[in-house]
Amino acid sequence: MKRERAIAWVMLGAVVLAALVWAAWPAGDAVTERERVREIASTLRCPDCEALSVAESPTPTARAIRRDIRERVADGESDEAIQAVYVERYGESTLLEPAGSGLGVIVWGLPVAVLIVAGASLVIASRRWRREPSLQATKADEALVDKARHE
Repeated sequence: MKRERAIAWVMLGAVVLAALVWAAWPAGDAVTERERVREIASTLRCPDCEALSVAESPTPTARAIRRDIRERVADGESDEAIQAVYVERYGESTLLEPAGSGLGVIVWGLPVAVLIVAGASLVIASRRWRREPSLQATKADEALVDKARHE
């Protein structure tokens, strides 16, 4: 029984590890400048409408930002440097995905922590439920029920 539990925990750990590796694996570089501009613009929130990314927004401000990103890509600036310009200009909230450090760690880590705590709570509750003896009716209980039924 203990061996089966250990195997289950190892398999669960492998699944969690595989999911983390898959999520953290780099997607690869964009092939063309146009794709790179689109990728960068899709990570920035439109300052005017805020519900859309700069890549999706039709506002004049978004068009100007896309044009600026295109120029910066042509000048050879890195994606991080371009994003940093807009974070400096509009604040951290301009990023559609929170940063992986500082407050962003809480945003990314909190759901994972909640899942881990919930899973651990289920395991603990399950063990407690198994330890409690199952209740069996005694002869006196059965006699009391029979008496109540006949009345």
